[in-house]
Amino acid sequence: MEWIYAESDPLLETMLGSGAIFFTVILLTRMVGLRSFAKFTVYDFAFTIAVGGIISATLTSGTSVVHGSVAIASLLFLTFMVSKLQRRFPALSAAISNKPLLLMRGNRILEENLKHARIEKSQLIAKLREANVSRLDQILAVVLESTGDISVLHRPADTGEQPMDSIILEGVRERP
Repeated sequence: MEWIYAESDPLLETMLGSGAIFFTVILLTRMVGLRSFAKFTVYDFAFTIAVGGIISATLTSGTSVVHGSVAIASLLFLTFMVSKLQRRFPALSAAISNKPLLLMRGNRILEENLKHARIEKSQLIAKLREANVSRLDQILAVVLESTGDISVLHRPADTGEQPMDSIILEGVRERP
């Protein structure tokens, strides 16, 4: 039964540490900003995994709460600095962020872009259904966002067609 529960398990310390780490993460996230945990880029994903690893190590090993909190604060500071540098140096942003990719232009499916993004046509069609598309001529564009989400842009419902504002597709790649 030792593998299920051992009297030497530091359960009280784990519970207290969980609370301390929980409130530390909330406090630090409020200070640095919610973007730290948002679903944005591969870089952000790696950060989230690293924070999870630190929290796990803090709660289940000999790492102190203070040590874990300092490690999380360091990572949050690093993400804050990298986000500042990304705005200042577009090349850095391009290196660590995926640019959105056009999957459909109007009713035309861009097969090469689907292939490059490793998205099956059936997955695209499912996303169209999810976006309440009943006819392909209702679509202005479909974009694979840098977060991995798929955005479906609809034609206006009224009969007088208005062109899409160019800013909507700003930064979206038309080719892989």
